[in-house]
Amino acid sequence: MDFDYNSTRPKLILAEYGRNVQNMVDYICTLPSKEERNRLAQVVIEMMGFLNPHLRDVADFKHKLWDHLYIISDFKIDVDSPYPVPERDAIHPKPELLQYPQHRIRYKHYGFTIERMIEKCRQITDPDKRQHMTLAIANFMKMAYVTWNKDTVEDEEILDDLREMSNGELNVSRDVSLTKLDFKTPPPGNRTKGGNVQQNNGNGKNKKSQKKQKNKRH
Repeated sequence: MDFDYNSTRPKLILAEYGRNVQNMVDYICTLPSKEERNRLAQVVIEMMGFLNPHLRDVADFKHKLWDHLYIISDFKIDVDSPYPVPERDAIHPKPELLQYPQHRIRYKHYGFTIERMIEKCRQITDPDKRQHMTLAIANFMKMAYVTWNKDTVEDEEILDDLREMSNGELNVSRDVSLTKLDFKTPPPGNRTKGGNVQQNNGNGKNKKSQKKQKNKRH
């Protein structure tokens, strides 16, 4: 004995209309008479409207139902629709391909932004502005280094990397001390919704000690 399970049936194209509407649309596609197909298509459209009353609030209610009729039939139904026949590509458009960056990052822990900043700095003609920008880039490089490498780093190493990445055009004096960054995060249990840290002022301990003193007196 063969059993008919949903898992063995053809997949529903629009599941919100159910299996019966799918079977009726498939039956209409097999009819040889176009007049009969048009008559039954109108009946199915009315039934689809009753099954989905929420669509009545949508603009062009009938238009959407006719589009759904074509989608359910996999665009195989041949009937006279009062609306333009939808195109398959318009109903199921293919997404555009994303352009992924193809450039190679020399120092991944600094990131590509540093390379762009260095390139912009090399184009600055004003010596003072260029020197200030160079120092800012060096501090930013140190911050990026410490973010990915929790160990300490010497300023000389940052300055050597900056000189190499700029092809020797950006230099910072060895006497300059780069900004030291310390990342301190509050314990997870003390964070509030607004981002403030709750401070324990010891009121709870004082209340407990007061209760103990009262119990001893009694």
